[in-house]
Amino acid sequence: MNSLSEVLVIGLEPSLYNKGISWFKENTTRIKEATKKDGFWRNSTFILSANQKISPGEVVRIFDELGYEKVFEVQKPGQFSARGGLIDIFPINEPNPIKIEFFGNVAERLMPNPSRFSEPERERFLKNKFLKDTSLLKNLKEGEYVVHLDHGIGLYQGRTKSKDDPNQEYLTLEYAAPRPQAVPDRLFVPIRQIKKITRYLGFKTPVLHRLGSQIWEQTKTRAKETVFKLARELLELYAQREIIRRAPYPLNRGWEEELEAGFTYEETPDQLSAVEDIKRDLTSEKPMDRLICGDVGFGKTEVALRSAIMVAATGRQVALLAPTTILADQHFNTFQKRLQNFPVKVALMTRLETKQKQLQVIRQLQQGAIDIVIGTHRLLSSDTKFKNLGLLIIDEEQRFGVKQKERLKQLKTSLDVLSLSATPIPRTLKLILSGLKPVSLIQTAPAERLPIKTFIEPFELSQVKEALENELKRKGQIFWLHNRIETLSIIEDKIQSLLPRLKIAMVHGRLNEKQLRQVMNDFREGKKQLLLATTIIENGLDLTNVNTLIVDDATRLGLAQAHQLRGRIGRTDVQAYAYFFYPHQLTPQAKQRLEALKEYQFLGAGFEIAKKDLEIRGAGNILGHEQSGALNQLGLNLYCQMLAQVVEELSQGKIHFEL
Repeated sequence: MNSLSEVLVIGLEPSLYNKGISWFKENTTRIKEATKKDGFWRNSTFILSANQKISPGEVVRIFDELGYEKVFEVQKPGQFSARGGLIDIFPINEPNPIKIEFFGNVAERLMPNPSRFSEPERERFLKNKFLKDTSLLKNLKEGEYVVHLDHGIGLYQGRTKSKDDPNQEYLTLEYAAPRPQAVPDRLFVPIRQIKKITRYLGFKTPVLHRLGSQIWEQTKTRAKETVFKLARELLELYAQREIIRRAPYPLNRGWEEELEAGFTYEETPDQLSAVEDIKRDLTSEKPMDRLICGDVGFGKTEVALRSAIMVAATGRQVALLAPTTILADQHFNTFQKRLQNFPVKVALMTRLETKQKQLQVIRQLQQGAIDIVIGTHRLLSSDTKFKNLGLLIIDEEQRFGVKQKERLKQLKTSLDVLSLSATPIPRTLKLILSGLKPVSLIQTAPAERLPIKTFIEPFELSQVKEALENELKRKGQIFWLHNRIETLSIIEDKIQSLLPRLKIAMVHGRLNEKQLRQVMNDFREGKKQLLLATTIIENGLDLTNVNTLIVDDATRLGLAQAHQLRGRIGRTDVQAYAYFFYPHQLTPQAKQRLEALKEYQFLGAGFEIAKKDLEIRGAGNILGHEQSGALNQLGLNLYCQMLAQVVEELSQGKIHFEL
């Protein structure tokens, strides 16, 4: 491609995300003229000419102020990277990334690079990006502590509009007063710089910083020392996998299109983005180790299905590992239905199958006669061998035991791995936030899905009875969670005394497999109205007629576990209700968990729930006591941003880094 004489870079203004490339091209002249007299355009654009005298550092600062995300390798609109005398940027108003080559302090050449984004893909991506960039504003409340990258910890005090330009909005942050008895200082941050602001997540109430003081910079400098040590440990952990290479997968577009056509729902932008991330992983030489993080019912299984067919189309085998027989059964039925017209064989491998059937599956896996196998930990047994296993999909890895996890570690070193989770465990979350484990977030709710109304209250029989009656009036079904097998029958008697005609089914982990399947089938077919269960229902149930959940003692659940259980209801456009009851006396930590469950009841809250769970558990338990001090000073979000940057610098052999 030919060099460019100049490039116009439009800032990340959410109001411009829906403009197409053609709109920007048609209005380029008008935009340039507007920068001379209009505050909005003056603050939202940057024009760089070939052979312009300007330092690379100044260009990086401008791109940062325009809201662009600094990354190691530019792949998506809204990103830029800087490596010595080379800067790459993908403006939202251009069809391709632009490479800027410097000679000293002169931008010598401007070169467009090919992009993988077609115009429709670009529009979908930016629409999704708009939803993500504005999600902080939806969930951030006035009076909450936030951290600004350049100015430290302040209080969010809402939004305000510019006096000069009513279209320009600012976030208002309040900082400590410059002197005793004085009015607190305020900072007005343009919406496009929202990436510089993160919610403060820590383990104690923070102290507000003063604008203009050196304390914040000194705090970051001290924190770098402890972050550096952890970054080296994390890199050593992943070093073995980093050196492994394999041949890229050739993608079969015909199979992909046929599978996409059979999907009866409209993909969400996050689902499409996740599929593109996986395609990019599979077509590279480095084995994939990606997490798909999304709430129950947000479409993780469809993404896994499309990943499986990409690999199966090349003749390699796929194994999907599920923590329970119920979930394995559900995945098997889904895969069989969606792949019935494809020349692939799908098999099921759980303890429910007869010994003869299990041995048959093992034999066919060794011969290569099975393309995709779905099963529980039985797949990890020493007698299970594959002819050419290429992809391992793990659903809710935290649900597996210690021995199974050790076996998974051995498998992961040489395979492409795709993990699925609604709420990643702290160890995984640490790797994600430090940049070592790629993650694709599915936070966009399916069309017409409603947030689950969540109630956190002391246990009262009168309220329980009202909740049951309300669901039964609309011909719905109910999950009742009681997490002690020994007293399930006592609870059953209590429920029956409230509503004598109620048809109750009971399920727990001590039932044999035949009983378990029978009970679940009866409930699925509507023969029973209420399922009284332990946490065995946490994974794998997809029953659209169940829209009330009652947990009689929520203090026995972890935060992430409670959120998972809540996701078992509300799978359609019917309003669902979750009741988390508790004894009248609460421990401080239990109170924190329940308050978080109430706060994070919006759709797609799983990743935020996982981070909140990390906060409640304590930094010392997850990152080590040496790291917890730095985390409290910076907040979890900024701490992990810094950690990710240090990991990137160390992995490139650089010692010096800037934040």
